[in-house]
Amino acid sequence: MSVLDEATFEQAVIQHLQALGYEWLYGPNVKRTDDSYRDALLPGVLEDCLRRINPKAHPAALAEALRKIMDIDGVDLLSRNIQFMDYLQSGVEVSFFDGEKMTTDHIRIVDFEHPELNVFNVVNQWTYVEYEEKRPDVIVFVNGMPLVVFELKSPSRENVDASDAYLQLRNYMKVIPTLFAYNAFCVMTDMSDTRVGTITASEDRFMQWKTADGDYSKIANRIAIRWTTLLDGMFPKERLLDILRNFICFSKSEDGNAKILAAYHQYFGVHKAVESTLHAMHSDGKAGVFWHTQGSGKSLSMVFYAHLLAEQVISPTIVVTTDRTDLDGQLYGQFAKCADFLRQCPQQATSRDNLIELLDNRQANGIVFTTMQKFSESDEPLSERRNIVVMADEAHRSQYGLEVKIHTDGTHSIGDALKVRQALPNASYIGFTGTPIETQDKSTREIFGDYVDVYDMTQSVEDGATRPVFYESRVVSLKLDENVLRELDEEYENISENVDALAIDRSKHDLATMDSILGAPETIDSLCRDIVKHYEDNRADELTGKALVVAYSRPIAMRMYEKFLELRPQWKDKVHVVMTSSNQDPEEWHKIIGNKTHKAELAKEFKDDDSPFKIAIVVDMWLTGFDVPSLSTMYVYKPMKGHNLMQAVARVNRVYKGKEGGLIVDYIGIAGALKRAMHDYTKRDRERYGDMNVADTAYPLFLDKLGVCRDFLHGLDYQERIHTGSAEQMAEVIADGADYLLDPEREENRKDFVKSAKEMAQAFGLCRSMVPDDLKLEEAYIDVLRTQLLKVLNANPGNPRMSLNEVNKRIAAIMEQGVHNEGVINLFEDRNVEVSLFDESFLAEVAQMKQKNLAVELLRKLIDDQVKAYRKKSVVKAGKFSEMLQQSVNSYLNGMLTNAEVIQQLLDMAKEIMAARQEGETLGLDDEELAFYDALTKPQAIKDFYGNDELVAITRELTDTLRRNRTIDWQKKDDARARMRRSIKRLLKKHKYPPDEVPDAIDTVMQQCELWVDYGEDD
Repeated sequence: MSVLDEATFEQAVIQHLQALGYEWLYGPNVKRTDDSYRDALLPGVLEDCLRRINPKAHPAALAEALRKIMDIDGVDLLSRNIQFMDYLQSGVEVSFFDGEKMTTDHIRIVDFEHPELNVFNVVNQWTYVEYEEKRPDVIVFVNGMPLVVFELKSPSRENVDASDAYLQLRNYMKVIPTLFAYNAFCVMTDMSDTRVGTITASEDRFMQWKTADGDYSKIANRIAIRWTTLLDGMFPKERLLDILRNFICFSKSEDGNAKILAAYHQYFGVHKAVESTLHAMHSDGKAGVFWHTQGSGKSLSMVFYAHLLAEQVISPTIVVTTDRTDLDGQLYGQFAKCADFLRQCPQQATSRDNLIELLDNRQANGIVFTTMQKFSESDEPLSERRNIVVMADEAHRSQYGLEVKIHTDGTHSIGDALKVRQALPNASYIGFTGTPIETQDKSTREIFGDYVDVYDMTQSVEDGATRPVFYESRVVSLKLDENVLRELDEEYENISENVDALAIDRSKHDLATMDSILGAPETIDSLCRDIVKHYEDNRADELTGKALVVAYSRPIAMRMYEKFLELRPQWKDKVHVVMTSSNQDPEEWHKIIGNKTHKAELAKEFKDDDSPFKIAIVVDMWLTGFDVPSLSTMYVYKPMKGHNLMQAVARVNRVYKGKEGGLIVDYIGIAGALKRAMHDYTKRDRERYGDMNVADTAYPLFLDKLGVCRDFLHGLDYQERIHTGSAEQMAEVIADGADYLLDPEREENRKDFVKSAKEMAQAFGLCRSMVPDDLKLEEAYIDVLRTQLLKVLNANPGNPRMSLNEVNKRIAAIMEQGVHNEGVINLFEDRNVEVSLFDESFLAEVAQMKQKNLAVELLRKLIDDQVKAYRKKSVVKAGKFSEMLQQSVNSYLNGMLTNAEVIQQLLDMAKEIMAARQEGETLGLDDEELAFYDALTKPQAIKDFYGNDELVAITRELTDTLRRNRTIDWQKKDDARARMRRSIKRLLKKHKYPPDEVPDAIDTVMQQCELWVDYGEDD
């Protein structure tokens, strides 16, 4: 047995939690309420804890709280979990009869203030029965409640990883949902990869917890993250209680409810921000700037911050400011979704007067949302309280100026930040931003102070919180005059940098002439034709095919929409315009733009991966704060600068399954602006993402990895043969390629080939438009080889990169003719001929295969799968066929057998396995009984002492005895196993088995009994 098997790893996890002060209980030894094994909670523990935590509570109140917890209301797992988490974080409201009258009380089920009053247990092998009987590996119980479920996978098994653990957890939630009604979060690990997530999290949202103490320097220096880091970072008792209380919430909406667990950077960042705020409230009011890169959960960090601040400050009033109405609505929407967690409903100021109503002389509490512009110049403050905190979203100089400006007409204006200061002179200020503060930006620091926490782009991508963004220039496609582009750049710089209203008006007037140039019919025609071709050839099949088109202006957006429909009339449901409307708009625009409700419906539809709405034309809307995880492409026909540009391109950096990165396709010349915007990012961000042009990054990488793959395939004649119009010929050359790579002489290189081919495919996905057609075909061929190699070697079970349909789709697109599902590779997918050792027609087909290496691997894999099945059922057959298989494979790998000879040996073995299966049918025994028959008759001499009918009778009596005595968890209890051994020996003794001449025969029988005990219940 490996020293790193699952059982050993399980013990390591338990011992680490014991070192943190948890008491260990072995599940099968815990006395249950009854034999049904439906105890989700540790029996008796919660009752004792409730009395200790609520010493003054009436017994009837405690009994009612216990009843509510034991019987959680809800129509499904998620609704029950929402109810339980409310009990956990806020306590249980109860009504009860105190002997005289009905009264109410508030019962806490966890004491967050006094960790020592709670009971922390780590329990392994806890059996729970609901729709099925299941036994999770490790569960952390707090006060008897199963709050954390661990699913472990063996560190030493190559074909099993944390992904398998995720699938196991999802299965548990279906078949034992009541256990998960009490779940705070889940941990899945195979030692090398340890991740944490909630019951609603997809696999790619299970995240690593990379620091135990909030010191990011170890991560930045690439010090290895061990599986113990998550335990040390989340499971010290006070830390776990803090996470349970303050860093788990539900985001509720009409589209569904999501359970959110803070990531490590949010947990530590929010704590730093609250600590800085508490200091600011008693000093200069500068709480600092919280910079977490776009897409890494900044809005939710703001929710966690507001919640934790309310825990640590008496009745604070929080004012959340943004600089745009749509941003105000988006951020308000996120807070509104989390109102239960915040324990108050946020309020949104609808006007200046309404803002005054909400803030004027307010004495306590409240979360008020407003745009900066709703604060007006005033001599009288709205409130002079010190426990007011202003949270500024996207804190940048252009939004938060303190200056007073005198204009040329004699009027003056003051910065929005100064207006807020006048209204709330004693408030504390904290800035939240997804982009860095510019180096020359003095006023932002003057208002907020320095950074309190930085989570940069590099770390976010490494953590899987976001994806990298790449850039492709197609400016030359439009043949725009260089002088026009330069003038446009300069004028737009004026608008983005100048806060003088008159100067801005002048620039906008000058830009109106630009509108006529950029919106010229011939320019719009060539632009839209190029976008359509680029999209259809390269991006339509990327993930869900979602793309944003950023138009220079509202009129140009409408012209582009009309041109798209002229070029593709069938795109009526596929493309829509999303932008603000105006009373001055032409009549025909209104039907297309629609009202506020229409835009909300479009937003909902665009977020739906399965909707036909794929391409959104926008001007300003949806460029900040609008998240569509599957969105991977943005076509840019509008100049943008600085943080506005970085916020916009971040629309394509969200995490989605299979997404390697986002792609910005540039038609206006934003490359220089992108580089300038990167100046204020961290040094490692500049080094890694300072130039993400696919022409300089992804395309050279693609060519490099293609060359490496060609080297691996040197000697295989494929480059001419793949240029065929025949699906049958293509299938043949793919089979030949797989056969070539499966030659034993190339075994050492296979992993490197798979790795290089995957890296080539990832790079290709980003630079596809630059790749010549012949290389596209070669890439598709190599990627299919990689996929088939993984399938035949079973190197990636449960998570193949692409299905056969997808393989065929890619090749069919390149060949420009239909390839049926069975046309490319028909060996490794479900077909009419069963891929099975027990199908003679299949074995005959394999015997005739031209690709002998492929045939060897296929037979080897199928026999090995059968041997693995025997290891759970039959001691005799597992030993016999495992040894036979090992001998044949070793002889083949050592060159003692040709591939034709080893194929014959494997076919003979397959036939023997088939015959062994038929033997049970002949004897009238099922698989379980046949395994005991094999054990009883393993010594050849046994049949000299017993007739076959007697051996069959002993087999049936033996199997029946075990089945009748089976109870839940009995195989985990030493005393129950001992009783099993005694009863079996008595039965065998009755039949005078074994005979004196073959005394060792009983050893095999007892081994089979032990195997049945361990695995029999799974049959």
